[in-house]
Amino acid sequence: MALPLPLLMFIVHRHAETRIWEHLARRGFDITPAQARLAARLDADGMRLTTLAEAAGVTKQTASALVDQLERAGYVERVPDPTDARARLIRIAQRGKQAQACAREMEQQVEGELTAHLGQRRMRELRRSLESLREITDPFL
Repeated sequence: MALPLPLLMFIVHRHAETRIWEHLARRGFDITPAQARLAARLDADGMRLTTLAEAAGVTKQTASALVDQLERAGYVERVPDPTDARARLIRIAQRGKQAQACAREMEQQVEGELTAHLGQRRMRELRRSLESLREITDPFL
């Protein structure tokens, strides 16, 4: 029996994600998957909480709690919104940038291992297919 495609995608995703979490933990970054998934949605200029919650697909209350945790741990910071003095933007802090760089190291390693297994051509095809699917599954990226 062939496994359903969504399950196959989940298995590969779980493998990569586990490798990334373990790498981060070994390097001293104590970030949870929920926190990291939210922080990954932040753009370089920062975002308002409501926009971040929508992009991450969580409630404003959940996003607020996660941002509070991330801020206490030094991964994000709240700064004044230059377009509205009453509003605050959430952006990646220096520790968050260091964690991102650490995660990118393992992402590259995992991608290299997958490429070694599939070969360059099949990996390019996989990337194109996943990028195309992303267009209909995640409009925020």
